[in-house]
Formats: sequence, C-alpha cells, structure tokens
Amino acid sequence: MYSRTEIKQDGSILQSQQSKTRHTADQIASWGGVKFRRGSYAKVKSAYSERLKTNVAIKMINRKRALPDCFEKFLPRELDILASLNHQGKVYMIMELGVQGDLLEFIKFRGALPEDFTRKLFKQLSLAIKFTHALDVVHRDLKCENLLLDQDFNLKVSDFGFARRIKYDEDGQMILSKTFCGSAAYASPEVLQGVPYNPKVYDVWSMGVILFPMMTPISRRC
Repeated sequence: MYSRTEIKQDGSILQSQQSKTRHTADQIASWGGVKFRRGSYAKVKSAYSERLKTNVAIKMINRKRALPDCFEKFLPRELDILASLNHQGKVYMIMELGVQGDLLEFIKFRGALPEDFTRKLFKQLSLAIKFTHALDVVHRDLKCENLLLDQDFNLKVSDFGFARRIKYDEDGQMILSKTFCGSAAYASPEVLQGVPYNPKVYDVWSMGVILFPMMTPISRRC
C-alpha cells in the first residue's frame, strides 16, 4: 500500500494520504532501485513504481536483525501513523521519495542557507509538527537526516520509527514518555538525563537544534 506524508507547496499543512494500491514483495523486488541509506536493521532504496508511475522510497526492515522492541513497540506505532505493510519475512514500507535528499546532506553541500530559504523550510517544519501535535502524535526523532527535500525543495518530515500517540490519564493529564529515544545531539535535557519527559516539548527542542546548522556557517559551529 502506498502512503504519503507531505506539506503543501505553500507550506500550509502536513497531511497523510493512503491509496488503495497494494504491492506484493515480488512487485517491489522487481523495481530494483538505488540504495541510499542503511541502518542497523533496515535499509532504504529508491525505485520507480510502474503501477503508481512515480518515484518512491522503499524502507525494508530485516526481521532477523531487528530487536524485539522494533516489532512489538516502534514499528506498529510507525505503521499506525504512516502506512500499512505487506510482509513476507521482511517488512516493506513504500513512501514518497525525497528526490533532493535529506537536509543534512544539503547543508553539508551548500553550507549555511540563505535566511529566506531557511525561513521557508522552518515554517514548513513548524506547521508540520503543529499539525501532528494537534493530532496528539509526536515524532521524537527530529533531526536534519530525517527531513527530506522534494524536487521543488519543499520539506518532508520522514522516519516516524520512534513516533507515538500521546496518552492521557483519567484526569486528562498527559502521561509523560519514558522511552529515551532519538539522537543525542538533538535530544532535550530531560531525555539526556533519563527522566520522564513531555514528548511535544522534546520535538520543539529538536526543531531548535535543527535551525542552528541551517543558519550557521560550518566554520562557526562547535
């Protein structure tokens, strides 16, 4: 099943769409594709879907390498939030392809971004996270590597592997998160200290960290 999470070109909203098209593992394998990212138990390839007539990104998770928490906790949340799956030994997630790559690679190539362009991208990121937070969905792994750029250099939020839905107690109070996930460089102080934290605040902290390299020349970074 093909799913897409995107921001409109005017930066007005982030939305998730899901078509009724299903793909089998054999159909996916027949596309081939160029591998452009690998993790400890997953890899991402680019491919062209003959059925959808568009480029897509395929995230493939190896069941034998993944920790139990991946399939018991994190993957069900990611799929619940983003997409459906068709699995036969491996899990394939088919998503819209960010053809211009991720924000980190773009900054490494370009250096500090112009203020107007930074304002555009950060506005899109802010509206995207505002939208997800309004749905009580938190990302918890916002970083430059997880922000993709489409062909028109619009920002796409990707990799909802640590995302979850907010839960509330019987008094309507948010239940703080106790899973200390994400990347240390983008983590809020509470996460680094290992104390229960507000995951929405964690996302906002990470956004501030993302803004720093967008605006700061490499020579001035710590």
